Amino acid sequence: MKPVPSQPPTLDAHDAGRLVELFREVAGLALGEDARPAIERKLRDRVIATGAETFGGYADLLRRDTPAARREIEEALDLVTTHETYFFREEYQLTAFSREIVPRLRELAASRRRLTVWSAGCATGEEAYSLAILLSEAPDLEGWDLRVLGTDLSKRCVAFARRAVYGKGSFRGSPGLAASSSFEPHEDGARVRGHLQDMCTFSQLNLLDEVRASVVGRADAVFCRNLLIYLVPEARKAVLGLLFERLVPGGFLMLGHSESLLAEPGPFEPVQLADTFVYRRPPTDSEPKKGVR
Repeated sequence: MKPVPSQPPTLDAHDAGRLVELFREVAGLALGEDARPAIERKLRDRVIATGAETFGGYADLLRRDTPAARREIEEALDLVTTHETYFFREEYQLTAFSREIVPRLRELAASRRRLTVWSAGCATGEEAYSLAILLSEAPDLEGWDLRVLGTDLSKRCVAFARRAVYGKGSFRGSPGLAASSSFEPHEDGARVRGHLQDMCTFSQLNLLDEVRASVVGRADAVFCRNLLIYLVPEARKAVLGLLFERLVPGGFLMLGHSESLLAEPGPFEPVQLADTFVYRRPPTDSEPKKGVR
């Protein structure tokens, strides 16, 4: 084992640029010069743990074409990306989904009696379970096959979501939810009840990995909130192309409050709901374009 250096490694501008470029290539992250202090703080322990000794050595390690290097890139991306979330975040949009979008999806999917909602960038799973709660409580869906898929770049977040146990911080936007029928007491907080866990599937996924992303099934609705703002323009375009492809015709896309396609919607149709804008993949020519105002 290599000795721990007496002085912690520091990140200069050159090596910061190398790491930023790598993270852009692999995950499309938009990190500027102002991110250097955060990268240094978040990755210093990984530099030491891998024995790279310096950030330059660590950048060299990440560039190697080996399984160990690819695993380390995942570790690094896990540490430098944002995983902030909680139950029923941006509740106004979830309310719109429940009241206005689910009835339209119910009509859209009436022949197959199956609804699939994809939480792309699900972090630790609170959004996916919030969607499962809403679907389980929706009228006229009894006997339907209701599925929620949660994917995230972070393996740690996916493992956390699968555990389905949450502390107080996860309920800060929804007082009283932990004591509802959707949860059961747990020594570490509250655990999502089994019937809701059964609705949800979680997987690690880099949305820029075309091979792995191609195995994602078709979704009736996609939540991709507060993710595009962290991507460079070409990565945003690629992700939106993937989401469009995975949506069924007539399916809906929900973005975060600070994200908008109104100036350049591309193939998506903007849809004005009562309190928010959402987007959808246009129906096929044989389907009526309902709900677009």
